[in-house]
Amino acid sequence: MCGIFGIHGHPEASNITYLGLHALQHRGQESAGIVSADGKGLHARREMGLVQDVFGARELEALTGSSAIGHVRYSTAGVSQAKNAQPLTMQYAGGKVAVAHNGNLVNAQSLRARLEADGAIFAGDSDTEVIVHLMARSRAKKLEDQIVEALRQVVGAYSLIFETPGQMIGVRDPYGFRPLVLGRLRDSYVLASETTALDLVEAEYVREIEPGEMVVIDETGLRSSKPFQAVRPARCVFEYVYFAKPDSVLFGSSVYETRKALGRQLAREQPARADLVIAVPDSGVPAAIGFSQTSGIPYDVGLIRSHYVGRTFIEPQQSIRHFGVKLKLSAVREVLQGKRVVVVDDSIVRGTTSRKIVKMIKAGGPATTASIRRYGRTSSPPPTPPRRSPATSPPTASATCRSRAWPRPSATPAGRRIATPVSRGTT
Repeated sequence: MCGIFGIHGHPEASNITYLGLHALQHRGQESAGIVSADGKGLHARREMGLVQDVFGARELEALTGSSAIGHVRYSTAGVSQAKNAQPLTMQYAGGKVAVAHNGNLVNAQSLRARLEADGAIFAGDSDTEVIVHLMARSRAKKLEDQIVEALRQVVGAYSLIFETPGQMIGVRDPYGFRPLVLGRLRDSYVLASETTALDLVEAEYVREIEPGEMVVIDETGLRSSKPFQAVRPARCVFEYVYFAKPDSVLFGSSVYETRKALGRQLAREQPARADLVIAVPDSGVPAAIGFSQTSGIPYDVGLIRSHYVGRTFIEPQQSIRHFGVKLKLSAVREVLQGKRVVVVDDSIVRGTTSRKIVKMIKAGGPATTASIRRYGRTSSPPPTPPRRSPATSPPTASATCRSRAWPRPSATPAGRRIATPVSRGTT
């Protein structure tokens, strides 16, 4: 999971991109980068760290031009080092181009091996670099044709923003697995991973970039095409469950309302006799509210989150996750004491976070002794068996659901069943 943002035709493009990346910081906290275009060349800055740490007034002033793209990164495909920070930039026979990528290429390793055998030299080890090497080998004349030729060779999930000195191009894979939306800020076009970024920069939401669609934005305006073979859509359910901010609208539905609806359905399918409903903050809060509304059990704040600690799911080292949960959450003893508590979380992946939370509640002193009966409830629908897909779930060997017999997936609020296919690796 990563966050991407781009704006074309604005005099403060770099400043707007900086704000857009702030709104998408939840999608990646390892590195941040911005590449601007001034009509003649590209200007880049990308470093390890949060957006506010990488960019100050001086750095933004150096990123001149009326077009800019940005990226915040969470890595699992490629190590967490500065060499893999994005947007990537390259200069080849076709000119200068930068690219920001959110997604995962399933066949990246085989393509990389083939390219290296042909003499290609890679600067990093992210799968995004495979795309630019394939573009460089294209015999097509136009940039958009080079992109199409390259992407027809990859398998997986991608939402991409390309930038040259004179144009910006957005592409979404035929599955529509990762989100990408289009907005307008006066006379400028904006592309972003989530609508929350549009809201922060006061851009008007226009529509989603459709699965398999390419949009080319330049001085003449915007033109759209669908150069890829249509396939059955396979959108990522975990965007709704965890990744996206609650105030975003994804795949045509409110993230907040979807999470509440999952909580309401959870209360119907898994009722509990309890005195109190609490959430594992922050992404578990809407589901807990929905559970409370349907069950009639009062909702209260029983766990407090420190907002000075990053999201434990998207920290790549397991040792950091173990320590991070203790720093991140603390129990409110006065709320929990003597109560039968339903604890609602959005999902369980490896189970490490859930075990730590249970241990913390039980060992929290007089307020959280054996008199508290804990009911654990998870709002995420269960995964279906693994299948070929561009999915970006973690390996099944580390997932809590491995080798368990799950019930059939529940229906979404719109009546569609949710399937979460499993594959290795993410970008």
